[in-house]
Amino acid sequence: MKSVDDFRLRFGSREYVPIMVGGMGVDISTSELSLEAARLGGIGHISDAMIPTVSDRRYDTKYTRDKLKFYKYNVANADKSEVQFDLGLLAEATEKHVRHTMERKRGDGLIFINCMEKLTMNGPKDTLRVRLRSALDAGIDGITLAAGLHLGSFGLIEDHPRFRDVKLGIIVSSLRALQLFLRKSARTNRLPDYVVVEGPLAGGHLGFGMDWAQYDLHAIVAEIRDWLAAEKLDIPLIPAGGIFTGSDAVSFLDAGAAAVQVATRFTVSHECGLPPEVQQHYFAAQEEDIEVNNISPTGYPMRMLKSSPSIGAGIRPNCEAYGYLLDANGNCAYITAYNRELAAHPDARRLRVMDKTCLCTHMRNFDCWTCGHYTYRLKDTTHRRDDGTYQILSAEHIFLDYQHSKDNKIALPTLETA
Repeated sequence: MKSVDDFRLRFGSREYVPIMVGGMGVDISTSELSLEAARLGGIGHISDAMIPTVSDRRYDTKYTRDKLKFYKYNVANADKSEVQFDLGLLAEATEKHVRHTMERKRGDGLIFINCMEKLTMNGPKDTLRVRLRSALDAGIDGITLAAGLHLGSFGLIEDHPRFRDVKLGIIVSSLRALQLFLRKSARTNRLPDYVVVEGPLAGGHLGFGMDWAQYDLHAIVAEIRDWLAAEKLDIPLIPAGGIFTGSDAVSFLDAGAAAVQVATRFTVSHECGLPPEVQQHYFAAQEEDIEVNNISPTGYPMRMLKSSPSIGAGIRPNCEAYGYLLDANGNCAYITAYNRELAAHPDARRLRVMDKTCLCTHMRNFDCWTCGHYTYRLKDTTHRRDDGTYQILSAEHIFLDYQHSKDNKIALPTLETA
């Protein structure tokens, strides 16, 4: 019986353990988590979601405070078109986070950054260009384009000196999406170095509609694999979403996948950015506690715990401080929903906005508990203490369990003493 360790991911002449830890924002996939994956010979991700805010938390910068101070006059205004990001400061924050991570890298693996393209930031093309180029300037090993595939992304960096050398990948959920991207980026004469194929059981935003349950990751991967073979395109495929055990991973590797991307099990590791009290909610979740809803202002369905504090929270939009989801005209679906409820209930002491959520604020506060389909199985990966809480795991333990486990078994960690 095979294990993941019987396979290797190949980029050119280099080989890696075929395990990629997904890029969960906002700072859920921390530097520490990515560094562990790289140290163990695999691939880790940091996320560029809300990097100025992450920088404030991690490096004692004041990007958010200063931005709010600058635009404070606009807080009560429903029109957010004036709220712009300083591109120089955005570049500074991105370079700071990436350099701080890369300088500590050890081992033979790689560290990529997950670039969430739905963070339009009131200047979709300009802010995306800055984020991509700044990550390259700071020495990142690779970039994964995610969360709303921008078909012109390669064109934004094609004149960068590292464009041909850095690993560039995309996340798709269908063959059609891959075909569109390849057609649009063909003029750059640059294929993706890898394609992450994200299925319907993934966490967070989904590349499907509310009919997500009708799709199967194995079928999608097979369709893309066969099309690439027919077109004589050698692009490594990396399935993602619902791969909970090493045996799950082997089923894809045996069918021709180059590696697998995993994330859910790492949400309850010490190296993950989730606060310990939130991790306990993930451990305690039952299958019926998880839902796919439409409350994200991005327009994409989102999988999360039903008990997330962000659901129904009618806080005032914090665009002057954050504003990461503002479109090119300064609009956001949450602002529209909030203003509708405010007009309908002007005297309410506490507004309830049920159909959308202020994603920026709630992601920053760890109140939007997005999760993978199999989060309810996390309790089976560890020990429950006498006080009812669950033992947090190390990223190394989880990684090695994926790498070496067989027969759908999950190795429990060494029991911690009280």
